[in-house]
Amino acid sequence: MEILATLGRTLGFSLAAGVNLYATVAVLGLAARFNWVQLPEQFQAFNHTWVIAAAAVLYLIEFVADKIPWVDSVWDSVHTVIRPVGGALIAVAALGETSPTVTGLIALLGGTVAAGSHMTKAGTRVAINTSPEPFTNWFASLAEDAFVIGLSLLTLKFPLLALAVSLAIVVMIVWLARRLWRWLRPDDGAQSA
Repeated sequence: MEILATLGRTLGFSLAAGVNLYATVAVLGLAARFNWVQLPEQFQAFNHTWVIAAAAVLYLIEFVADKIPWVDSVWDSVHTVIRPVGGALIAVAALGETSPTVTGLIALLGGTVAAGSHMTKAGTRVAINTSPEPFTNWFASLAEDAFVIGLSLLTLKFPLLALAVSLAIVVMIVWLARRLWRWLRPDDGAQSA
């Protein structure tokens, strides 16, 4: 059962980090600092004052940047590398002590899940930015913040439920990506004409 809880923490935090790394790290740090839930020992890495402060400041910057159309897309572009790497590091922290092989596999899993949620977020926001009014952008940004904080808290308190939710979201991301790929791919019959 502990393996499933660890996988739930790995997927939940990686998925959240792909959308907003700084909010995820801030939630982890604050939860560790104030003992909101009983965290595994390896999450004490986030319990340093400088880590919490840096994550909070960067989250506030992202909170503002995410509300401004096109600035959010530039911000997401910069974070195309940062969020997956952060997701991989959080996944490794969720794992704790293990063999180098398992650590490498979990880092790949965490980075891949974070990259998938990041690309979904970034792509959606580019599409939303084509709207001339700013309210859709603000609503999407606030929904993303609520999603990240909610998923992080769920992952902390109920890692098995977070595993189920995260798996459902990953399946949905893969399904949507396949549908989008089919829509963008030219029809085979049109190529031969």
